[in-house]
Amino acid sequence: MPARTRQRVLHLLAATAAALSLSVAAPAAVAAHAAPGSPALTPPLGWNSWNSFGCNVSEATIHQAADAMASSGMRDAGYQYIVVDDCWFDPQRDAQGNLRGSSKFPSGMKALGDYIHARGLKFGIYQVPTDRTCAQRGGTYPGSTGSQGHETQDARTFASWGVDYLKYDWCSPAGTRDEQVTRFGLMRDALRATGRPIVYSINPNSYHAITGDKYDWGQVADLWRTTEDLLDIWQNGNTNSYPMGVGNVLDVTAPLAAQAGPGHWNDPDMLVVGRPGLSLTESRTHFTLWALLAAPLMAGNDIRTMSTDISAILRNPRLLAVDQDRLGAGGRRVRDDGDVEIFAKPLSDGSVAVGLLNRGGATATVSTTAAQAGLSGSSFTLTDLWTGGTATTSGAISASVPAHGIAAYRVSGGSPLAATTSRFRDTGSGRCLDVDNASTASGAGTLIWDCQTAANQLWTSWANGEIRVFGDKCLDGNAGGAQVLSRSCTGQDNQKWTIGQDGSIRNARSGLCLDVERAGTANGSHAILWTCNGQPNQNWTRA
Repeated sequence: MPARTRQRVLHLLAATAAALSLSVAAPAAVAAHAAPGSPALTPPLGWNSWNSFGCNVSEATIHQAADAMASSGMRDAGYQYIVVDDCWFDPQRDAQGNLRGSSKFPSGMKALGDYIHARGLKFGIYQVPTDRTCAQRGGTYPGSTGSQGHETQDARTFASWGVDYLKYDWCSPAGTRDEQVTRFGLMRDALRATGRPIVYSINPNSYHAITGDKYDWGQVADLWRTTEDLLDIWQNGNTNSYPMGVGNVLDVTAPLAAQAGPGHWNDPDMLVVGRPGLSLTESRTHFTLWALLAAPLMAGNDIRTMSTDISAILRNPRLLAVDQDRLGAGGRRVRDDGDVEIFAKPLSDGSVAVGLLNRGGATATVSTTAAQAGLSGSSFTLTDLWTGGTATTSGAISASVPAHGIAAYRVSGGSPLAATTSRFRDTGSGRCLDVDNASTASGAGTLIWDCQTAANQLWTSWANGEIRVFGDKCLDGNAGGAQVLSRSCTGQDNQKWTIGQDGSIRNARSGLCLDVERAGTANGSHAILWTCNGQPNQNWTRA
């Protein structure tokens, strides 16, 4: 949406939601639980008008985009949604308070939906839960036609037009996180009440302090934006402020992998594949990473005029299959060596999609193993997700990767390593093991805090003894009395733990137990190593 130049203020916001426990390397026949009532059991695939047309969207351009999606092979590859973003509406509601299309849509919005549906596609539209859309708030489009106070009326209007997808953008600096949850929930309920299966996509970050990555929105919407807006930039110095590059968005979204699943998807923003700011290599890398993240894939380029190379990226059948895998697991960053990163996404047939990313400025050899990706065994088949070529390996996975490039494989064979993701609740306090301030930096402290479902309390215990958070950070214990930290995983014994039937979590190197310091019960009490004693402050249960 329109540029924002002011500084964003980031807050750690505690969420209150149902307890979560799920299998990360699940057996082939087991899928993650779907969000109730969601029509988006796989990440939505489609196209959005904003990046290419902004407020210059019209009936003619949408007709052309729908025709292009059908003729280019995108529809046959699985893309469904044509989403009309901001500025489609008349600046004034009618006398009954109904939304209506602007003069740029002379046939009306129902006719537009009919045109899209006639081509075997689905119709998406844009609105906001506040008084003004982002373009209206920014002064680039007239009127004040947001859905605030009109939620039920607008939902019924959308259903009558045959809308299949709603993008709902906050577009206001006002409102607490809890107010956002309430207001977004009003439209969710209104959409469900229509009886029409309308995918619900929200962005809580527009014009607002970033909340997309600080709360698990899975009970509120089918997908939610995790960051500020993505532009066709490889990377810049921003953490989560406008504008974001591919690498910046990746760094915010990758640690949230445990929140993804059928009916509830992290949305790292629409694709900038094919936009002029990215090289062809960077576009391939961007698309691969979004597929590994189980992200919605909404093209934002002008699909009417795209090159053969860009069309081939968007239609890659092997990567689309990874993105659309019915298990719905979010890809985890399992190793981060700075310029070199390894991603792994468990798939429903027991295989794992693996990405070898080179963020550096020169070609590099990037290597990992099947075990690091979550598979045990001695014989594996590697299928290149770009070329389709195959090779066999006893476990080593390695490739020469160009600057800003990625090599990606489907690794088949062996057996998934047992891994369970849950919270750890301390019996003494009833609070959960937490990474302080949701920091993804290596060396962040751990403590107890009110239990919630954000990623900094979701711990994955692996059969090799590691207890991971954010995918690539391990619970790390050093010496008795010292705070237990979240550090980059090294495979050393100080990061190996035994979870006992008595509720203890014992460090392999020291033999000491995970303990709440001085039997503290208050939020912020440190987690430390201490002599095992069986007391409630050393008793942990999965939640």
